[in-house]
This record gives sequence, structure tokens and C-alpha cells, in this order.
Amino acid sequence: MGCNGSGKSSLFLTLAGVLKPDIGEYVINGEQFRYCKKQRQRLCQIIGYVFQDPDVQVVSSHVNEDVAFGLRNMGLKENEVQARVSKYLHLTGISELKEKAIHTLSYGQKKQVALAGVLAMEPQVIMLDEPFAWLDYRQTQRLRRILDELSEQGKTLIVSTHDSEFAFEWGQQALVMKDGELKANMLVKDVLNNESLVKDLDIAPLSVRRQLQV
Repeated sequence: MGCNGSGKSSLFLTLAGVLKPDIGEYVINGEQFRYCKKQRQRLCQIIGYVFQDPDVQVVSSHVNEDVAFGLRNMGLKENEVQARVSKYLHLTGISELKEKAIHTLSYGQKKQVALAGVLAMEPQVIMLDEPFAWLDYRQTQRLRRILDELSEQGKTLIVSTHDSEFAFEWGQQALVMKDGELKANMLVKDVLNNESLVKDLDIAPLSVRRQLQV
């Protein structure tokens, strides 16, 4: 959580191996990550990243080809590729878009395509940057159900969001950022009870805090 420009997206890009930190080391699963092609390919199987803007993530001309793109880069056999494409198009509710050209889709539909492509690679950790932006009500409710299912399966989900109601209702641990620094790492309910933090970062409407005060 954090205001615009606080560093949330930069943190995600670093965790995804896109940006290299100026100082420090990136350690994942007890091993230092090295920015070589082999380790980047391996990282894609550990961490999946759904960008806020689908136009920077969707790379193919048609939906089915885009969802299959990452799977083929992983070296999966074509029958497994097609099975996963079908499975995750269905999960995200866009099976009917399978043959559609990307340029004909709405922004919300493109976000669903990007999500399907990441989920199809079945990473251990899934990062979603403002996942509800540009989604309509039906798409939002479906995504909420998907996140619930992934959580129940034991997946680690890291979500960057301006939606305080969603964060306080759904999240467990809150990482609060400001000016590129981590200002707090605490339970979501403890963020609510920290009046100075809430006021300083403007991260929760008063109505939500009153409703969820513990």
C-alpha cells in the first residue's frame, strides 16, 4: 500500500527480475538471484507478475497465442500448452475470446488475458499491480473469486492496491511504502489502528476504519 509514486510498482519490477537494485542483493528461496538469462527463465516459474497496464504485457496478436507465449518459453510440450491455455481461459472467464485479436479487446479484457497468461505458468508467487483497474463489476467479482481460490491453494499473493476496502477486507500482511522506502510491515488490522500512519499516508477512508476498527 502507498500513495502514487511511493515505489510499489518499482518494488514489483525488482521482485520480478526486471529491475536490478542499485544496492543490496535479491535473495529468493535462500539463493541469491543473478541477472542472467537462465535465472530469469527460472524466476518466471517462481514469480508471476500481472502488470497494471496490460498493453505492456500482452505481446501476441491473438488471445490464445498470448496465453501460450510464456508456456512455450518454458519449453512445455504443445499438448500441455494447449491444456493450460484452455484451463486458464476458462478460469478467468474469457474462453469465448480465445480466437479474438488483441487489438479488438477492451482494457478490462486485456487485463484478463494478461492474468490468464501469468496463471497458466503456475508460479508459486503471484504479484498483481492494481488488479481491479479497468475491470467492470462482473470482471471484478470473478477476480475476487480467483484470488480466494489461489489463496486457498496456498499460493502467495502480493497485491498493490489503492482500494483500501479490498485491502482491509482481504489482506493479511500490509507493506506500507512512501518515497521509495518501506515505512511499515504489519498486520492489516494494525495499520488501521495506527492513526498517525493512516493520516500521514492517506491510505484508508474514515468510514472503512470505523467499520473495521478492532
